[in-house]
Amino acid sequence: MEELNTDTKYRASIYLRLSKEDGDKSESDSIGNQRDLIHHFLKDKPDIEVVSERVDDGYSGVNFDRPAVKKMIADAENGVINCIVVKDLSRFGRNFVEVGKYIDQVFPALGIRVISINENFDSINGRSQSDNILLPFLSLINDAYLRDISIKVRSQLEIKRKKGDFIGSFAVYGYLKHPEDRHKLVIDDYAADIVRDIFKWKMEGQSQQRIADKLNELDILSPMEYKKFCGMEYQTSFQTNAKAKWSAVAIGRILKNEFYVGTLVQGKRTTPNHKVKKTVTKPSDEWIRIENNHEAIITKENFVIVNELLISDTRVAPNKTEVYTFSGLLYCADCGNQLVRSSVCKNGKTYFYYMCGKNRTTKKCTSHRISDGAITEGVVVALRQHIANIVEMERILKYIDTLPYKSTNVKKLNVQIISKEDEVKRYEHLKTALFENLSDSILDKNEYLRLKFVYDEKQQSAELAITNLKQEIDKLVLNRTQETLWIEKFKLYQNIDTIDRKIAVNLIDKITVYDDKRLEISFKYQYNFDLALSLIQSMEKEISPRNKVKEAV
Repeated sequence: MEELNTDTKYRASIYLRLSKEDGDKSESDSIGNQRDLIHHFLKDKPDIEVVSERVDDGYSGVNFDRPAVKKMIADAENGVINCIVVKDLSRFGRNFVEVGKYIDQVFPALGIRVISINENFDSINGRSQSDNILLPFLSLINDAYLRDISIKVRSQLEIKRKKGDFIGSFAVYGYLKHPEDRHKLVIDDYAADIVRDIFKWKMEGQSQQRIADKLNELDILSPMEYKKFCGMEYQTSFQTNAKAKWSAVAIGRILKNEFYVGTLVQGKRTTPNHKVKKTVTKPSDEWIRIENNHEAIITKENFVIVNELLISDTRVAPNKTEVYTFSGLLYCADCGNQLVRSSVCKNGKTYFYYMCGKNRTTKKCTSHRISDGAITEGVVVALRQHIANIVEMERILKYIDTLPYKSTNVKKLNVQIISKEDEVKRYEHLKTALFENLSDSILDKNEYLRLKFVYDEKQQSAELAITNLKQEIDKLVLNRTQETLWIEKFKLYQNIDTIDRKIAVNLIDKITVYDDKRLEISFKYQYNFDLALSLIQSMEKEISPRNKVKEAV
């Protein structure tokens, strides 16, 4: 064993570390207490002069990618220090392999004296047989502790995600963290209006690049610049210029983000274990999705329309900024391929037409050629007829809603709801009485728990029945529900004589073109249309027998 040379002056750096997990665990591990312990220890060490203090506050000991520890190691490599003092080895690191490498290889090679106070370890004394056993064992304990903490943290985050708590560091553009609850988000009115404009312009046929250019022309700050301007925290993985501008990529990311319809998607990425920082993407079926978690900026309906447009072939004309009116909506009736737009010049005039994409590339299908004008004319006629049918359908639905027997059915359901609500109250009173009987020792604990379980089940059953009955009323009174909003969408365009991109993507699902130039148009909200039609037909069957009875009387 080497003798301690008290004539040698050691230039020491004291290292202090506190992670979030350690901070919650013990006051004795606080930065201040670590500092006091080390300085008290060094009072009796005249050969050691503290020349620097390195502090990593809020950093985990899982690896050595910590700013203060990296500076300290750099000082050691550059000869600035030749001694390191820590409260215990867990402050230096909790990775068994890495700590062992520094203690056994790196620091001895650099001539660095290492002192760990709690372990009573001083490398100048050499490694005793007990040190050879104890230090690896302590490092192994630290590693196991870190693994345990990692599992607990992951578990807590998983619980928060499933509860719908937002656990991201930065709010999504268009939202702000709630001032009283950082796990909840509220709408940022200014940014939300920009998001709405982006979706509106996309539905009107503008490309992502054109939308980005328009925002830059209007001098609207990009998401990153906006957060900088407002003093908010932000992070970006993209390389940025002096001032970040809007780009087609940024627009695309906003248009595809489910967050704007109120859906919180978290847990997309993870790390293999507590020692590896590099994240990997999890399978989408393992993501945690909570719908209707926060206030939406965009309706689900418009979000679906826009994302269907992003998938479709939405080419932009040369030197134009908007997408063709029928782009991504035209399909060949025979091969199912999309139709492509072409042009031909005749007598100094340019004519536009569509033809089967498969015919154009491989000639394996007929041309299905049809002019742009013929499609527009056919679609306008069909759309006006469809809207007229919907308006008449609405008139019939309103009439049905006034019929006495329909009103009677609603009343019957309301009577059942009142009965079930009384049932809920009754079981609530019974549970209160149970507790009083338990307090008065009329019931023992087991009997109390058994009866409470029975009453809880019956109360929950009644509450579920109330929910189902209310849904039945919503179905019965169809024109009072959200489902009839689709009618208003069509009624907006009752008197159209032409069609633009916005109308096309809002009302048309698909246009099938036959080789004889016939058009088969599939409108949006077909399910709602069929549901309303079915209701009308079923009501007609019910009305007819009643009328016959009246006539007989």
